[in-house]
Amino acid sequence: MRLRYNVRLYPTPGQCRALARAFGCARTVFNDGLCTRRQAHEQGLPYVSDTELSKRVITQAKRTPERAWLGEVSAVVLQQALADLNTAFRVFFASLTGARKGPKAARPRFRSRKDSRQSIRFTRNARFAITAGGRLRLPKIGDVAVRWSRDLPAEPSSVTVIKDAADRYFASFVVEVADEPLPETESEVGIDLGLSHFAVLSDGRKVANPRFLRRDDGAAGEPARRRARTGQDRRTVRLGLRDLRGSVDGRSWGRRDRRATRRAHPAAARRPGAARPGCPARNGRSHRAPGLP
Repeated sequence: MRLRYNVRLYPTPGQCRALARAFGCARTVFNDGLCTRRQAHEQGLPYVSDTELSKRVITQAKRTPERAWLGEVSAVVLQQALADLNTAFRVFFASLTGARKGPKAARPRFRSRKDSRQSIRFTRNARFAITAGGRLRLPKIGDVAVRWSRDLPAEPSSVTVIKDAADRYFASFVVEVADEPLPETESEVGIDLGLSHFAVLSDGRKVANPRFLRRDDGAAGEPARRRARTGQDRRTVRLGLRDLRGSVDGRSWGRRDRRATRRAHPAAARRPGAARPGCPARNGRSHRAPGLP
């Protein structure tokens, strides 16, 4: 049986740059392999096998000036990225032929550096290790600080380093352990899930429904009901609409605005037929109140 354990990593700035380089190399190998198979399909050539694809996009690519920097990271990282591509193609073909049950799988797509999740995988061939001080030793990256929440039950067979959208780093260990069956018991009980009670057991016991949603809704909805009873929400909406009308249409002034204009320009308020500042007159002629620019 395989178990997965996730822990938080805290790499140094130099280790972050090394991890970013590894993420980019793995992404490049994945995209090169996908591009190679797509071009072969468009040109009517036979399907490129896994061995031939590894030879083209890893072994031969390292010898070219355009891909020489692939040698700066562990070769296992590149091989595992290509293994992910091969798995994606097998799942896609199995979905097309109907051998794979469930929803149809989409064809593999290109990876982007803007993806919210970046990951690389190390296997035992990469010789990663957990040091005596509790750090994770990764090839060509260094000893990365780990915050352990529990001890691993056995030696991990692989570790996946993940970077999420919040620039946090995690390590996901895969551990193989022996199956441990639960002890046999002679007593049996049936469980019936319901609405009035969360569960009713065959021996007559009832488990009450916690009703978390109703409890939280009551606590959060009381202030809203209180505002509705006092009319605060309606007054807020009316004031907001009046301010909005006053900002869009100068003719729709509120009472406070008219009073402020009379206090600031009493002569303009006393003149018959005078228009408000910024508003056209009713007879089609524009007027300006004394003292206004």
